[in-house]
Amino acid sequence: MMALAALATGALAGLVAAAWLGLLPQRRGPRRRAGRVRGWLAGMRTASAPARMWLASLVLGALTLLVVTALTRTPAVALVPAAAVALVPRAIAARQHRARVEAVRAAWPDALRELGAAVGAGRSLNQALHELADGGPEALREAFSRFPMLARTVGVPAALEVVRDDLADPTTDRVVEVLLLAHEQGGGLVVDLMRDLAEATTRELHVAEEVSTNALEHTINARAVFVLPWAVLVMLVTQAEQMRAFYQSTGGLLVVGVGIAASAVGMALIGRLSRQPVEPRVLAGSQEAGP
Repeated sequence: MMALAALATGALAGLVAAAWLGLLPQRRGPRRRAGRVRGWLAGMRTASAPARMWLASLVLGALTLLVVTALTRTPAVALVPAAAVALVPRAIAARQHRARVEAVRAAWPDALRELGAAVGAGRSLNQALHELADGGPEALREAFSRFPMLARTVGVPAALEVVRDDLADPTTDRVVEVLLLAHEQGGGLVVDLMRDLAEATTRELHVAEEVSTNALEHTINARAVFVLPWAVLVMLVTQAEQMRAFYQSTGGLLVVGVGIAASAVGMALIGRLSRQPVEPRVLAGSQEAGP
């Protein structure tokens, strides 16, 4: 009972501190959470990718719990390592999504310059967009592979909307809106629009890269601070019989519980403070809001 009371008190203190600092996470509806997971898994090609990711998390977490428990003979000490390993597939999916988004954003300035050069050489915007499927940046080729056929069957505006939905990126949303405007206006305005948008996108990329580089060291330090105490604890419990006996007792369980609560609150605060602002997809959000 004392251990439960201590855990409840620690959790309440953490929630009060987070509320006071304004760091409580915002509630996400089912649609928003599902959209976030779909975004992480955008690079995976099969419909069963989400189920495979959660299954991998469950298997890795269970195996880690069994192995660490067998080594330490203390299930409470194995909880945090098991939870950390179970989150690895989720972290991999999130990293793949970030890499995909960064590749698409980095490809747009060159693609826009190619479009502007093609239109300036006398081609129509439709012809210039056709060429992106074969000679455009690698990150955009797959999304534009269906553009020529779609442009002939449903028209250029609808084909560009399909490309926007495939890439699912805020930068792509802005670019597609400008391309739609350029398709409607035509003429010399297209070249100016492509040049201005390429310059603006390049500046955004430089700012985002600088912010990410500055935050990298702090992120690594925060994760090391979280991992090292638990790694040391596992080693101590594995090698020292007295340590093992202590952490199998009520006092040891209380210490582990307080450590778990402190680690969870600390990682939540660090994650909240170090989170980089993510530009929302306004167009996608309005479509998903629905009745």
